[in-house]
Amino acid sequence: MVDSAVQKPAESALDPAVQAGIARALGARSLVLVGMMGAGKSSVGRRLATRLGLHFIDADTEIETAAGMSIPEIFARHGEPYFRAGEARVIARLLDHGPQVLATGGGAVMDPRTRDLIRAKGISIWLKADLDVLSKRTRRRTGDRPLADRIKELLPLREPIYALSDIVVQSRDEPHEVIVEEIIAELPKHLGLADAESASLPELKS
Repeated sequence: MVDSAVQKPAESALDPAVQAGIARALGARSLVLVGMMGAGKSSVGRRLATRLGLHFIDADTEIETAAGMSIPEIFARHGEPYFRAGEARVIARLLDHGPQVLATGGGAVMDPRTRDLIRAKGISIWLKADLDVLSKRTRRRTGDRPLADRIKELLPLREPIYALSDIVVQSRDEPHEVIVEEIIAELPKHLGLADAESASLPELKS
């Protein structure tokens, strides 16, 4: 029987040469996903890591493990400054273990020291999403996202910082596999692989 449900687009196999080239160019650096809550950093990050043969790490999960409590509990018991200090320490530790795909919390890159570490040890990728998309995705998850009700206030404050990222990809109402494909298409350009490939092509005689 044919499944009448909407099918996700099949992921095309990544050319092994492209995958190997990206891995060589990355070295020990991480691909660091940044952006607002609801942008899809974790979902896209897992798929991106699978396609590139890298480990995926969610910074929020690591923070909860290190603290022995959930992020809402950290906010409730200790406040946001305490959380941000712990977040910065965890991300600094994680960046020492690349290459990997690392999803960060929405406010992580507001810390200048964290931004500097990401710039030194990673490639930052902003999953840019419009307010209506973010609001729709987080509307039912305010319980596990302490700042979800402040998206409209936080977005204009954070976007100029997110915009400093190495790569910007629009997160929208498309299957996450589409967003992953767009990131993969951008990586060779940013890593200089596209230029290297062009330089290696034989010159055409007129």
